[in-house]
Amino acid sequence: MQNAFPIIIAHRGASGYRPEHTLAAYELAIALGADYIEPDLVSTKDGVLIARHENEISETTDVASHAEFSHLQTTKIIDGESKTGWFTEDFTLREIKTLRAKERIPQVRSQNTAYDGLLEIPTLQEIIDLVKVKSGKINREIGIYPETKHPTYFQSIGLALEPPLLATLTANGYQGANAPVFIQSFEVGNLQDLSTKTDLPLVQLLNDTGKPYDFIVNGCNRNYADLVTPSGLAEIAKYAQAIGIHKNLLVPRDSNGKLRRRGAACRQISPTSLVIDAHAAGLLVHVWTFRNEDCFLPLDFQGNPQGEYELFFSLGVDGVFSDYPDTATTLLLSGNLVEE
Repeated sequence: MQNAFPIIIAHRGASGYRPEHTLAAYELAIALGADYIEPDLVSTKDGVLIARHENEISETTDVASHAEFSHLQTTKIIDGESKTGWFTEDFTLREIKTLRAKERIPQVRSQNTAYDGLLEIPTLQEIIDLVKVKSGKINREIGIYPETKHPTYFQSIGLALEPPLLATLTANGYQGANAPVFIQSFEVGNLQDLSTKTDLPLVQLLNDTGKPYDFIVNGCNRNYADLVTPSGLAEIAKYAQAIGIHKNLLVPRDSNGKLRRRGAACRQISPTSLVIDAHAAGLLVHVWTFRNEDCFLPLDFQGNPQGEYELFFSLGVDGVFSDYPDTATTLLLSGNLVEE
């Protein structure tokens, strides 16, 4: 089940170089050697799946500058949090297509603001079309790694994400356990339901804090920490083929932002047994998110993002989500990985 080398998953595309979730970001990620590209999926008012990190789109589009949509600004409760802005489910696809993407974190990636206002918001079908064209041109199969965003919420407003997702994948020939697709979710119930309707690989996302939102809705007292135990992993393995984990679940950081060590005078980091336990349960382990900027790196690897990759590769992970897929692929191709 494990690959010879970890797969490189372009996190929202090559989002270190282009505004996230745009065809330009996905296309560049493929050119930089990514094995999979990752679209987060939300729905339009007319039930079309589009790629946005959130259904509230004021941070990633120019919607606020469109006077014709000012009346759509509103406040909603999304997964228990109050959010004010503009929401994809209030726009038709035709309206969404009049908007343009912008860099989500311009204070960190000011170079990406050069593309603000130039790039459309893509549909899932447009992303698949891009992948198929690029795979053919480079003679290398590129996979897609879609995430269902806020599935309980979208189900509650009559715009469930899973039926159109499966329909689109099936229509494009993605079938079987070996298809170049991973479907991921932070919630549990929708993955369990998907496992009865498809044999495409499923990924249970696991954060280092909190609990799946459907657990909150259903009154379940378990949290993500319960799911990373051997018994929790065995339960996940009944419906999923992989886990997608926050880096801190494998290599915790201390209160100063440094990686935890085995002792005060010891230079060796202290990883958890999560990779070992997950592999014992038959699950792949994909880790998120790797970024080159110092503000995201542990203190141990400031100015050295390659070192962080080396550490996690040495721990036997099966894939990494990266904003800079070229950094990851260059390291893998160099063959200079260090065993922990």
